[in-house]
Amino acid sequence: MPRFYRAGKGGETRTALNRLPKEPFDIDEVFRRLRVAVSRLPRAAMFELRDRGYSSPFEQLVGALISARTRDETTIQVCLRLFEVARTPRQLLDLGEDKLVHRLDGTTFASAKARDLLAISQRILDEWGGEVPDRLEELRSLRGVGPKIAALTLAIGFGRPAIAVDVHVHRIVNRWGFVSTPTPEKTMLALAQALPERYWIEINERLVPFGKFICTGVRPGCSTCPLNSICRQIGVTNPG
Repeated sequence: MPRFYRAGKGGETRTALNRLPKEPFDIDEVFRRLRVAVSRLPRAAMFELRDRGYSSPFEQLVGALISARTRDETTIQVCLRLFEVARTPRQLLDLGEDKLVHRLDGTTFASAKARDLLAISQRILDEWGGEVPDRLEELRSLRGVGPKIAALTLAIGFGRPAIAVDVHVHRIVNRWGFVSTPTPEKTMLALAQALPERYWIEINERLVPFGKFICTGVRPGCSTCPLNSICRQIGVTNPG
């Protein structure tokens, strides 16, 4: 049965929009609706690259690093341009820094990312015989690789259950009321406890386009959102 979502002392509703009846939160139903909602939206960059055939651990590692603070549309084009000439650590090193920076044109901090990618490629060759390491701790030890990049590499490159949390995933799962965390890093830890493992890889694939086009940071489209009857709309004060 639908129920009211209440928050705060004395059972007051959190905001006027939360006075609407809410269905019990069912994560399986959430993902069923998400798949339909994003089916015609532009895909998240790393999943788009995967489906275009760039799914190796090295390509996913490189792509994820390039994607940092860069729009998905730009990330895809930059990666396609780079992968025309370099799809392995040795090929990337053979480019050299100047040519690599040129191939990275359009991404943010192209020079810094070029240096990181060259250092990563050299370590992969020297320490792991040209194979990308498949452990989170080893990936995190690579220059410029943070939790999201490491998780994307494991999830898409190796097919290992891993949760990649960006600003969209962090915002939306907190807005749902599924977790209550202050940072993406803490959201990743909370989701590892709350989210069924079968959704660990998929959550980033669905919530990136959902967050860009529907459940936006400012004036989310709550009135037409397919999750409106489930979402607790935590922190939403100006719904669209």
